[in-house]
Amino acid sequence: MDPNPKSFPILSYVLARLPSLGPGSKPGISTSEVDIERPASPPAKPLVPPPSSSSSGDPSSSSSAAAQIEDDMPHLAHPKVLASMTRAISDVSQTRSVLKTLGPRPDHEAVDKARAKLMDIEASLAKQLEENVLSPRPSDVDRLEWRAHLSERENECRKAAEKEKQVYKAVIQLEEMHDAYERLLKEAEERLEKIYRQAEESAATATEDFDENAVEDEVVDEEPNEDVIGLLHEASGKGVERVNLSGRRLRFLPEAFGRIRSLVVLDVSNNQLEFIPDSIAGLENMEELNAASNLLEILPDSIGLLQKLKFLNVSGNKLVALPDTICHCRSLVELDVSFNNLAYLPTNIGYELVYLQKLSIQLNKIRSLPSSVCEMKSLRSLDAHFNELHGLPSMIGKLTSLEILNLSSNFSDLTELPDTFGDLTNLKELDLSNNQIHALPDTFGRLDNLTKLNLEQNPLVIPPAEVVKEGVEAIKVFMAKRWLDILVEEERKSMLEMQEQTQTGWLTRSTSWLKNYVTNVSEYLGSPRGGSPKDPFLDQQL
Repeated sequence: MDPNPKSFPILSYVLARLPSLGPGSKPGISTSEVDIERPASPPAKPLVPPPSSSSSGDPSSSSSAAAQIEDDMPHLAHPKVLASMTRAISDVSQTRSVLKTLGPRPDHEAVDKARAKLMDIEASLAKQLEENVLSPRPSDVDRLEWRAHLSERENECRKAAEKEKQVYKAVIQLEEMHDAYERLLKEAEERLEKIYRQAEESAATATEDFDENAVEDEVVDEEPNEDVIGLLHEASGKGVERVNLSGRRLRFLPEAFGRIRSLVVLDVSNNQLEFIPDSIAGLENMEELNAASNLLEILPDSIGLLQKLKFLNVSGNKLVALPDTICHCRSLVELDVSFNNLAYLPTNIGYELVYLQKLSIQLNKIRSLPSSVCEMKSLRSLDAHFNELHGLPSMIGKLTSLEILNLSSNFSDLTELPDTFGDLTNLKELDLSNNQIHALPDTFGRLDNLTKLNLEQNPLVIPPAEVVKEGVEAIKVFMAKRWLDILVEEERKSMLEMQEQTQTGWLTRSTSWLKNYVTNVSEYLGSPRGGSPKDPFLDQQL
């Protein structure tokens, strides 16, 4: 839950240096906790010690790790700079303490379900209130008494609904708090960067004091690019279908872009775009949009109005989430959102994008795939390597068109695959390397079309290492035999159970007949001479 040292190096450093704010009183940056939004990944030049060194209690290693960032930014050690930064991040510390008490961030799919549940409760309440108002008044009840009764019943309905909504509201509020905390971290890091730049400028001018509020925001040049202006003029008189503005150092696209309704292909990759205007909704004929390698943090909700969009590439940006409206781009065939900061996919993405054939989500922070992904019946390629997947949806086997699946490098998070994995009968290429999978699913031998398989860097026990070395065909044969043995064993157990039930039933019937026979004989022999008449059949038998 602490700021990730890789994403927020200055903020992480300052929090760790302050005993009242940091996770410990010792100097150095602790790795016992990480930012819940972007868990730490090992940076090229580590700012923090590895967990083993911090747990060993070696003060020299801890101090040397803390000195890493001080070497690069020596003014951080200045007491006045540290004091100014401390005042600037007090709200971060307070918010962090609250979140530690409330717990981890809820799963995105759980949040969406909570919102849907709230809507259901509201709809049910509205129906109850309507029925309450329209309910007929009994003839023996006074009008005023009936109104009072209806009012009381309405209050009871509202209280019951509010009580039912509390748990779902709590989930949504916790999600919103985590969102706010993430924004707070980003703003705090930017603020600390400005304070540090002011300290550098003061040092350069031999000034001892500095004012952290004196740093003004950088003014972004928003003058339209000449190429863009020329293109807009040209497009106004012609039916332009293709526009290539790749590598032009563009900071923004003017709203007027949305008026080029004839546009079919737009390439704005390799620029410095921080946002795409909402007016993009006017490009009603666009089929291909390439906005890769920019500085996009969000996509406009209006992107869902691009009903003819087939290819969308927004890889290599700073996206933390995709708008739910992207599910409305139902003509999408390829979607590339790789190399971003995504933690989840829209909950309903699989229900809507039924024609999607290629989904690239690698190099993100995705922890789980929504269950709706299993409904992408047209999906042929899914690349999810370098994420934080803890597993796959249980019904992943419904992706019967899937041919290429890359789940490599989810490291310690991915430990097993569901049993339905064997239903991916068209799968040809599978990469499971660099995970923590101990056993392949028992149904793995049913992947008849699998020709390329990578299982490196997994603690596999099933199949054993000697089988893995022989290649994919040997693995499939081993798993197929194992599956057959399991089926035979289950059949044998089933037959034994049936035999036991049959024998038990025969014995029960025989015992019951014998018991009845003996009871009748006993009653006959024990009956007095003058008692009830004897059974002629028993007389004959005796």
